[in-house]
Amino acid sequence: MSGIASCVLGIISAALVNNVVLSRFLGLCPFLGVSKKTSTAVGMGSAVIAVIAASSFVTFLVNRYILERLGLEYLRTIVFILIIAALVQAVEIVLKKKMPSLYKALGVYLPLITTNCAVLGVAIDSAQKGYDLVNTMIYSVGTAVGFLVAIVIMAGIRERIEHNDIPEAFKGMPIVLVTAGLMAIAFVGFSGTL
Repeated sequence: MSGIASCVLGIISAALVNNVVLSRFLGLCPFLGVSKKTSTAVGMGSAVIAVIAASSFVTFLVNRYILERLGLEYLRTIVFILIIAALVQAVEIVLKKKMPSLYKALGVYLPLITTNCAVLGVAIDSAQKGYDLVNTMIYSVGTAVGFLVAIVIMAGIRERIEHNDIPEAFKGMPIVLVTAGLMAIAFVGFSGTL
């Protein structure tokens, strides 16, 4: 298999088959909180892609060339959290200056990317699996794209069901959780494709 085909297969696998939100249940807070409108969901998904890609690159370098060489792998989680927090602050500053409407729309969920377990999960997972830099980036971009796909689909569904006649007991978060469960079942169907 060629290098490009292998990269595409890795991204599709991480995005659809092993979707971080719908099969591993990581990153549910922003997934449920920011998926009310498609435009906001696209903004959050794009911010998560930027943070996951950048944090995976930086955490790979720090892990491989500092932590492993000094025998400090036990500090991995703390160091990764600090790196992710710094990168989220950088994204927040850029959005505040360049896209103030998106910055306001994301609200409290933008700083929550720092504690988004999907971002930390990708960094730790890559380190534990011993991926090289190329495979780390393929895995991280695929996972981030999977987050974007899931949150945009959920936002599209939520926009449509907002005006439907839903029983009172299911209005609000209950119907969102049922929808997320049905999406997770649908994404299980991708597991036989690769």
